[in-house]
Amino acid sequence: MRLINCCLPVLCIAVACIVMGTVPSVAETTSFGKGDITERPTSEAADRGYRVLTDKAVLSSDFTQEVFDNLWRCWPEALRKKAQTVSKDERREMAFSRYGLTSRQDDPEKPLQYVVDSDGNWTMNCFSCHGGTVYGKPFAGAPNNRFALQTLTEEIRRTKFKLGKSFSRMDVGSLIIPLGTTNGTTNAVVFGMGLMSQRDENLNIVASAPRQFVHHDMDAPAWWNFHKKPTIYIDGFAEKGHRGLMQFMMIPENGRDFFINHEDDFRDVYAYISSLRPPKYEGTVDVVLAEQGRAVFDQKCAECHGNYGNTSSYPNRRIPIKDIGTDPVRLTALEVEGRQKYARSWFAHANEKDEQTTVVDPDGYVAPALDGVWASAPYLHNGSVPTLWHLLNPSERPEVWRPVNEEFDDKKVGLTVKVEQKIPFTELDPVIRRSYFDTRRFGKSNAGHDYPAELSDVQRRAVLEYLKTL
Repeated sequence: MRLINCCLPVLCIAVACIVMGTVPSVAETTSFGKGDITERPTSEAADRGYRVLTDKAVLSSDFTQEVFDNLWRCWPEALRKKAQTVSKDERREMAFSRYGLTSRQDDPEKPLQYVVDSDGNWTMNCFSCHGGTVYGKPFAGAPNNRFALQTLTEEIRRTKFKLGKSFSRMDVGSLIIPLGTTNGTTNAVVFGMGLMSQRDENLNIVASAPRQFVHHDMDAPAWWNFHKKPTIYIDGFAEKGHRGLMQFMMIPENGRDFFINHEDDFRDVYAYISSLRPPKYEGTVDVVLAEQGRAVFDQKCAECHGNYGNTSSYPNRRIPIKDIGTDPVRLTALEVEGRQKYARSWFAHANEKDEQTTVVDPDGYVAPALDGVWASAPYLHNGSVPTLWHLLNPSERPEVWRPVNEEFDDKKVGLTVKVEQKIPFTELDPVIRRSYFDTRRFGKSNAGHDYPAELSDVQRRAVLEYLKTL
């Protein structure tokens, strides 16, 4: 059994958001090195990296505090009436809940997912996708499975129009390119492809004809396994380095010098992400059953996902799509030409060694490390499976489902969901409508990773119990 939670270390909204990039050497091999658990970087560098993400805007501003404070005026009638009767702080809480935002633990007055400067300008950061919750509390590095970016952007645009404010690139771009069709997923990879198509390999802006790309939603990966992985992206085509983390900065306003001048900042960001570790499971664990699950896991799953405990190891193994059988859209959407451009580009030269290895034609997806897998729902690379129980019971995966609340499902380990027949397209509130996950839609299949079907019911229960301990 190979448990692919394709929540892998792709990186920031934008990092996930990139597709074309940099290095001189291009390898077309499907074998690659094993990842080692590196020592945690110095706390000073990691602390600086966190401050870069939360306090330094490296993109143009998305909207202002004034716009955010007036978002409620375009909400559905029932919510709007409620917002009208409560305090400003309560409206803020309503807005945070509606859009999947959380407060910073170190500064509760500010959102984790945006940099807010002294002038009240809000600028998206990497935590928009990689800053979620665990047990209902903000957790930097956890996937943000509630982020309603498409709805937020639509309502920002409407609010700006009412207030007579100028539109940002995000406001305009979202009219053409969907930011995510389901809450908690992102179409950032396509944005990255589009942005890189307007650059040469040295990051100089060049004129080029518009290109068509395949739009597909992705589930944000957990960052706490970044230190184990030698590569980034679900297909592991790019060797990781601090420059690879900078791809989201490719807005036209940022010229080549901007990237060079911010390398030290992203060395610190790299250190911060490398320092993260998963949360501990706080529920009850059947120790005896978990130990039985360990034995099953080591026999059936470890070949792809690695071993855990005092002698942990991670193989960083890519599984051919014909074997894993999961949705192929993400794999086929990235063209060989784009990966080759990445291999030749500035991004792939991390300056830590002469060259990096780039796989330009991968044949499948990388089986991720599973530390903290219980806290990274939903599962598979597109977020199509709501719980670990459903992942371990392929025949029981629902076609259409939606989260019913923010509570953790302790029994099935993952999101608390309700199985539905279809998306209610008559539902007027886009946040509610986009909370439904329809696995029959393009790029959203929950098929594949059928290995658990080989196990008995007892073995599956034991493995589920064991996964709580990782």
